[in-house]
Amino acid sequence: MHAHPYDELKPGAILDAVETTGLRCDGRLLALNSYENRVYQVGIEDTTPVIAKFYRPQRWTPAAIHEEHAFSQELASREVPVVAPLADPEGETLHDHAGFMFAVYPRCGGRAPDLEQRDTLVRIGRFIARIHEVGRAHRFHQRPVLDPVPRGEEAREAVLASGFLPLELESVYRDLSADLLERIQRDLDTIGPVPQLRLHGDTHPGNILWTDDGPHFVDLDDACTGPAMQDLWMFLSGDPPEMAWQMQALLEGYETFIPLDRRQLGLIAPLRTLRILRHAAWLARRADDPAFVDGFPIFYTSRFWEDHILTLREQAAALDEPALELGY
Repeated sequence: MHAHPYDELKPGAILDAVETTGLRCDGRLLALNSYENRVYQVGIEDTTPVIAKFYRPQRWTPAAIHEEHAFSQELASREVPVVAPLADPEGETLHDHAGFMFAVYPRCGGRAPDLEQRDTLVRIGRFIARIHEVGRAHRFHQRPVLDPVPRGEEAREAVLASGFLPLELESVYRDLSADLLERIQRDLDTIGPVPQLRLHGDTHPGNILWTDDGPHFVDLDDACTGPAMQDLWMFLSGDPPEMAWQMQALLEGYETFIPLDRRQLGLIAPLRTLRILRHAAWLARRADDPAFVDGFPIFYTSRFWEDHILTLREQAAALDEPALELGY
């Protein structure tokens, strides 16, 4: 059977790694829900547990991870509620043990945000604006740029080369995905250049831990440079009136700090389409990882690809619709 890099990440190696940072483990270990990386709650003697995140080998350079960590710490220093990595006594946040790069984080509890509550969306918008206030103050040099067409082409080629796309659907996918990228480029040309800034990059609801005091934003693993809308659109769902209501609430909070160029409303459909294309490519690239085999069994069936093509066709229609219109 094909060996996977995480095969060597045994419980003993995890505990040994955490102890190299100066912490003393008590032997308790709990695997948390994560696919791209491996994340564990680790018990620490005489104090609360910590969260240890082991980065997927060969995905990021140390410089890129350091830049992610520095952004997290910069946000935390400005009292933006992100969960930043802990530094060891020498001030280092990125560690290396047995061939794995890893970081240690404080454990923060919370629940999923209730996106049906308007006040929740307003508060999320307010905190995203605070992230963006910090984000636009400096630039990334090591993190990727969210350029929809090149990133979409990269995802498309990965799927076509993967061998997982059923032969009878290959030409349909090839033509449909190429058409989608042409439509995205058309929309980008119509919108024109918009400001680019440092982003969280993956602000789906699962990356927010909600408490009575508000949110904690976690997992800046996809931090990148891109348009502000990337950190806003993933809170939208439903039909256009529902999405307009949600976006108005988000912007009520967001524009307490930063005005949003309304042209960016035209980026919602292109960014959603890009995410759908990239999700399929992500699964194809990770298909030999046992965690993906267990977590996404439908990916290995024709049904997945039939549904994926149907979703892409729906996105083609969405790209032809006017940009979201708000009620003010």
